[in-house]
Amino acid sequence: LIRLKDMGYQIKTICNALTISRSRYYRSINRQQRKVEPDVSDMLIVDKIKTIIKGHPFWGYRRITAWLRRRENCLINHKKVYRLMKENGLTNKQINRKNSRVTRSKPRASRPNEIWGTDMTKFLIPGLGWVYLVIIIDWFTKKIIAWDVDLRSRSEEWREVLNQGVMNEFADGSRGKGVKRVSDNGSQPTSRSFIKDCKALGIEQIFTSYNNPKGNADTERVIRTLKEEIIWINEWNSLEETLNGLKQGIYFYNNLYPHSTLGYLSPVEFEEKYQKTIQKVA
Repeated sequence: LIRLKDMGYQIKTICNALTISRSRYYRSINRQQRKVEPDVSDMLIVDKIKTIIKGHPFWGYRRITAWLRRRENCLINHKKVYRLMKENGLTNKQINRKNSRVTRSKPRASRPNEIWGTDMTKFLIPGLGWVYLVIIIDWFTKKIIAWDVDLRSRSEEWREVLNQGVMNEFADGSRGKGVKRVSDNGSQPTSRSFIKDCKALGIEQIFTSYNNPKGNADTERVIRTLKEEIIWINEWNSLEETLNGLKQGIYFYNNLYPHSTLGYLSPVEFEEKYQKTIQKVA
């Protein structure tokens, strides 16, 4: 097309002869120019994207766009980020979830500290063995309010995390605050000692049913994020390294992680925004 133009043919004549629209012609010209003379600013953005992906290999173009705009003050939209990522082979393959549409009813949080989700995951540390991570998240803000990692996962460890969550969120105790705690039917949350602690703290327990795979999905999704963002990309050799690594990673998640369900705000930013809105209404 460029050669035809250089030979003196009018753009209108070229488009009519090839039966293409002029907008398509100009798009092809722009693509050719980008291949021959890459824009310097685009190259800088690609370098930023590569740096982000190096630390967060599971991020998609929308989350990367949010990070560039909010954390690096880069005026760019998601369409350009997607184009640059696609041209440079930086996009992630999407997982086909068309067969994963099973939904069940579950409680929904309408304010902070209304519903807490509790769950556990385990991962292997070479030379040490399996370690167990227990977390509590606030379903409304998606904030991790308490966590612990240990070589064992007994009801005692779960009780310690529960007490940690109460101390972190309620200076005057959790009784009368209407807190509900959601978990599966594992041996730890159904133990007598754990149930006794919940009653003493005024926390209502909700157990997901066996035929409801989405019952604790909010908590499980955060655990997946922790695995992608912290656990899988690190190689820890001791429990102390693991504790320090998780501490830094969870701080990043709570304060900086651009959460898609929160409008790409971090959990702490979303909570602060909610509190400001409540104050204005009051």
